[in-house]
Amino acid sequence: MNFKTLLVFLLLLGVTLIFCNTVSAQTIDELEPVNITNNRTEEKTIRSGKNIVVIDGSVLEQMAALSLDDILKMQGGIEVQQRGPAGSQADLLIRGTTFQQILVLIDGVRINDPITGHFAGYIPIPPADILRIEILKGPAAAVYGSEAVGGVVNIITKTFTKHTDEKKQTVQLQAQAGEYNLARLNGGIHQNTSKIRWSLSGQQVQSTGQPLRSAGDKGYFYNQQLSTALNLKLSERYSILWRGSWDRRDFAAQNFYTTFTSDTAREKVETVWTQARLSHNGKRANSILDLAYKNTLDRFQFNSTLTPNRNRSELWVLNYQQQLKPTASWTVVYGLMAEQRSILSNDRGNHTNRQGALFANTVYSKNRWTINGGLRLIQDQGFGFSWIPQLNFSWKAGHGIVLRGGYGQAIRAADFTERFNNYNKPYVRSGSIGNPNLEVEQSQHLELGTDFRKKRFRVSTTVFFRNQQQVIDFVPTPFRQMPRKDNLDSNGTYALARNIKTVETLGWEMDAFYQLACSNGWQVTVNASLLWLDSKTSDSIPSFYILSHAKWLVQPAVTISKNKWSLNINSLYKERTRRTATAIGATVDRSYWLVNAQLQYKLKQTTLSAQVLNVGNIQYSDILGSRMPGRWVTAGLSVNL
Repeated sequence: MNFKTLLVFLLLLGVTLIFCNTVSAQTIDELEPVNITNNRTEEKTIRSGKNIVVIDGSVLEQMAALSLDDILKMQGGIEVQQRGPAGSQADLLIRGTTFQQILVLIDGVRINDPITGHFAGYIPIPPADILRIEILKGPAAAVYGSEAVGGVVNIITKTFTKHTDEKKQTVQLQAQAGEYNLARLNGGIHQNTSKIRWSLSGQQVQSTGQPLRSAGDKGYFYNQQLSTALNLKLSERYSILWRGSWDRRDFAAQNFYTTFTSDTAREKVETVWTQARLSHNGKRANSILDLAYKNTLDRFQFNSTLTPNRNRSELWVLNYQQQLKPTASWTVVYGLMAEQRSILSNDRGNHTNRQGALFANTVYSKNRWTINGGLRLIQDQGFGFSWIPQLNFSWKAGHGIVLRGGYGQAIRAADFTERFNNYNKPYVRSGSIGNPNLEVEQSQHLELGTDFRKKRFRVSTTVFFRNQQQVIDFVPTPFRQMPRKDNLDSNGTYALARNIKTVETLGWEMDAFYQLACSNGWQVTVNASLLWLDSKTSDSIPSFYILSHAKWLVQPAVTISKNKWSLNINSLYKERTRRTATAIGATVDRSYWLVNAQLQYKLKQTTLSAQVLNVGNIQYSDILGSRMPGRWVTAGLSVNL
């Protein structure tokens, strides 16, 4: 651990608290539990029976960051393994899962890409249109479907929220520049009337990048996003909502997936996301019909001498749900989902998979008790039928204490990369090889936790255990053991996608929040999260991802403000298994401590900012071979009208 950095962090906080003499409770908002989208219904976090982190959209401007990846990696309960900066690519992990076992939603609709879970972080929504981000920890497959093994990340946008009669127009614009020819523009226009709500938002961030392993190569990126949305109120009960988004990322991908010296990869990923919704709000029942389409084009070139991989995937999602409230204590949600995933690829071939599901969720809330139950029946073209149950409870014990717990199951089928990677090439010298005969992952999850809330203080702690069977991962495999050798070199080095028999994970997490305002004008907000994990596998042969998660993850943050000035410091301590790749001189160190800082000065409608990413200029990697940037200094200007 970098104790010097930690000492500076604690010293800064301590000095601020010393000068904060008298608490003025009137200047602080009480930490009431907020409404979140859980079990496909809106309910208070305190009644969900789960540990849920809610990130307000305003945080996206207050933190030192170049992308949503940088924001999420500093948030409690989620581990982000970045391969490159500014949204180039990042794997999302919750409670020690693999990156494949997290479900990402936009306004409640799944967007996980059929190609690979590595693309889960490619969220095609500019920051200007994000109202909040909900991170649901623990299984939610009975509610939202497969992939929700470790948790769910739900992006709630401003335009898809309920109508209000307030007439309002806002314009946001943010410009940022810095070292390595960094330039970033981010902004949006939002218009709200009694009948129509619409938005137009976009973002562009680019840089020539910091040096990489190979001489002359730099970690460049050129990323763009554009989104427009419409919320039309047809009557008091019916609304039509529509969104169209475009996301393009062009970046250096050297050693993102291999530790070969010949790897000088570049990658371009282009995504189109369209979502349409018909919403009905009745006296006794509310219903939603969603139809969504995602098209992703991935072009990956390992080096300049090889033909690029060209993968185009399509995802169609149809979701219908109806919510009933037969009594004051009962809420029932039921519905159906249909999904089609397809891929056209010169590397993986052409494939299609269809899945349908029926689901029902109930919420019983009376006096101090809330019980959430769910059941989903899935029929998949690949593995047939599967039942997924889930049960959570919460009990208000009094004096600000809530006890909660739950049990849930989840499943996940292999994606097209795990099944067919390098399958369609005429000749493969080395690399990861897909396996079309993979079985479905299955898991059982048990947790117990408690929440304690006061006006300016909140702490949550949870103990959980997850047992998984047939977990899918890439495993180093000799040529003689490869099930299919048609296009392989007998002298090659390969990793085959396989089912690991069992993986057991025991974990403990804690999230704390403290807010303080003083009579002399100082205000202090402190967040801190801690996660400890102990995972074991029945397979003695090491694999790539299932044990790559952090064993210790600590994420403290402090915001100090007075009058027009504010200072935000976010930090991350990560401890994991040390790994090395001698051929390229790469190392994943046993631990690192990363600190980002941003100083802001606010005028009436304008904010000036200066930020430093990686204050300590540490050398670190989340993925073996993928070098992350050192210190990066930027300055910015934002206007809100």
